[in-house]
Amino acid sequence: MVHEAIELFAARGFHATGIADICRRAELKPGALYYHIGSKEDLLWVILRDYTVTALEGAEKIRRSSDDPKRKLNALIEFHVETIASHRLEVLIQMRDADALTGEHAEELQTLRRRVQACWQDVLDEGRRLGQLRNTDKTIVNALLGMLNMVATWYRPDRGESAEATAAEISTMVLRGLSNDLRDT
Repeated sequence: MVHEAIELFAARGFHATGIADICRRAELKPGALYYHIGSKEDLLWVILRDYTVTALEGAEKIRRSSDDPKRKLNALIEFHVETIASHRLEVLIQMRDADALTGEHAEELQTLRRRVQACWQDVLDEGRRLGQLRNTDKTIVNALLGMLNMVATWYRPDRGESAEATAAEISTMVLRGLSNDLRDT
């Protein structure tokens, strides 16, 4: 049922997708969705939470690693692009429909997203403290994550695009732009 909802929300949008559409696609009776999930918003919450937790767990692991900040930044970019490539539809849903969440769901998603941003900010701040990176304020983190999330709108593996190659190109560009020593990139 979650997979079917992801496909429908990505194609039509949260607001244009009805419970009946999801149940029809999942070959369930309408009451089954309410029994298993609760509401259409709860289903959206599960989709966005699961993707964001995946992004957060990877970012936290990289932030805690003993690598130097440039390697961590490279690893963050690689992980984020590869995660987006494997969760492209969820990212598209988050970009378009996250504001459909209300109350506790909206607050919890925002908390998860802030934690992801904090991982990136910590890595950039560490790089600045060690003299490896310049200008690492929150605008840079927001710009980086915004740019990376947009990969979901154009990345297509069926056209021969590789998540690894895409991540490598983006990482080179970012590191050249933020590095204090261009010889290191």
